[in-house]
Amino acid sequence: MFIKMTESYRDICFELMQEFYHSDAVHEPVDPCFHQNTLDEIFKRDIYLEGYLIEKDEQVAGYALLSKSFSPEAGGPIVWIEELYIREAFQHQGLGKAFFNFLEEQYPHTARYRLEVVEDNQHAIALYQKRGFKVLPYMQMIKDH
Repeated sequence: MFIKMTESYRDICFELMQEFYHSDAVHEPVDPCFHQNTLDEIFKRDIYLEGYLIEKDEQVAGYALLSKSFSPEAGGPIVWIEELYIREAFQHQGLGKAFFNFLEEQYPHTARYRLEVVEDNQHAIALYQKRGFKVLPYMQMIKDH
């Protein structure tokens, strides 16, 4: 059901990333060259970033990207769920729940799992809350280079 991304899956991975960044789950699209950079990093090494394809009935149903780091605030390693995308035809079939079970099996010693979600994505928020996620009272700020 969860297949580690490899170079042989580049085209479908790129296609899924394009779908995700043109969905209601994000506020604005990302430059497609960033997707290629992300895939290059995943295929080169998986120290910081890992990707998984999600399959159901031998069809590609979605994907997930995970970043790994250490958090002094959490007192240990954390896994960021950077992107979790389930194609519309496969939503509400338990794939998100199954992915989180898989995640916790793969990273049992993680101090924290962290993700971002668009505030009006109520289905995703409900899934995350059922899995024990809670809202952090932080405002995130970025500075792109």
